[in-house]
Amino acid sequence: MTCLVLFVTLTAAIYVVPSFSLFIFLRLLAGIGLGGVWSVLSAYVTETWPAHQRGKAIGFVLAAYPIGSALAAQLSSFLMPDWRLLFLIAGLSAMLPLAFVLIGFRESEVWKRDRGVTQEGESVSIKALFTGGRARLTIIASIVCILVMVPYYGATTWFPSYLARERAFDAQTIGNHFTLMSLTAFLGYFFFGWLADKVGRKPAIMASLISTGLLIAAYGYSTSPSILWVVAPLYSFCMVFPGLFAPYISELYPTRMRTTGSGFTYNVGRGLSALGPIVMGGIATAASFSTGIVIAGGLFLLAAVIMLTLPRVDAVTADDTEELGEREAVAV
Repeated sequence: MTCLVLFVTLTAAIYVVPSFSLFIFLRLLAGIGLGGVWSVLSAYVTETWPAHQRGKAIGFVLAAYPIGSALAAQLSSFLMPDWRLLFLIAGLSAMLPLAFVLIGFRESEVWKRDRGVTQEGESVSIKALFTGGRARLTIIASIVCILVMVPYYGATTWFPSYLARERAFDAQTIGNHFTLMSLTAFLGYFFFGWLADKVGRKPAIMASLISTGLLIAAYGYSTSPSILWVVAPLYSFCMVFPGLFAPYISELYPTRMRTTGSGFTYNVGRGLSALGPIVMGGIATAASFSTGIVIAGGLFLLAAVIMLTLPRVDAVTADDTEELGEREAVAV
């Protein structure tokens, strides 16, 4: 609930920001709040759904994200250039899930049971993520998140400018372009959620990263509008990393530190993603937007390679053990 309050308040506050530097600062803090919501949600799904259905469950939940993106894309085409109003609407609309959490949200039985065997009020520190044989997991997971989040936000932030300046798309066409991408992302979350339950979390994540890397590179390299209209929805269909990675990581930590573990690793990447648009802008100035987008594809592929060093987890039960080495995880 705290994370939702942070996101709602700071997103709506952008409506009255007096400077660009304050805009960036509020966006960063709001993003941290949103990342916190996702971390808690991932842990909650892990603790409340059977292992063989978690992928489909999280796919169903995250499928709402591209619906919001599609609505935002269409809304922006009507509200621009009054972008401040768009942030105000986004912040106020988030009060609906806040009300739901306040009234209807209940802690999972797994979390309650785990809290019952620990000291009342005991919290998990960040230091705990680097002890008990968990340092390697935490560091590698954080690196993977950085390699995905930085190029993802860097590229997508500049997609409209890339399409307008280097591919001559007009504003309405760009809005329709992103609406189509959001609709295929909706289907992608369902498909990769199903795939994660069938073949395992790690193979599904790697398939997502490899296909995303190749498709976004093709998106940046292509000069044909017709090819862009084909590649863009395929890219958004495969770019489901946030929906798969946090639940996967949360399964590798004991219940008492699931939220802390997935939240820390995800938000390290989410926090540093603020540098993505800056770096992409620098590359565009020195070379072109298309060059930066192709480089982003290479970073996705590098993240997939590093994923090989993380454990594979299939059908992990909600009854976890204290040490990572005792979990149902097999290194691949």
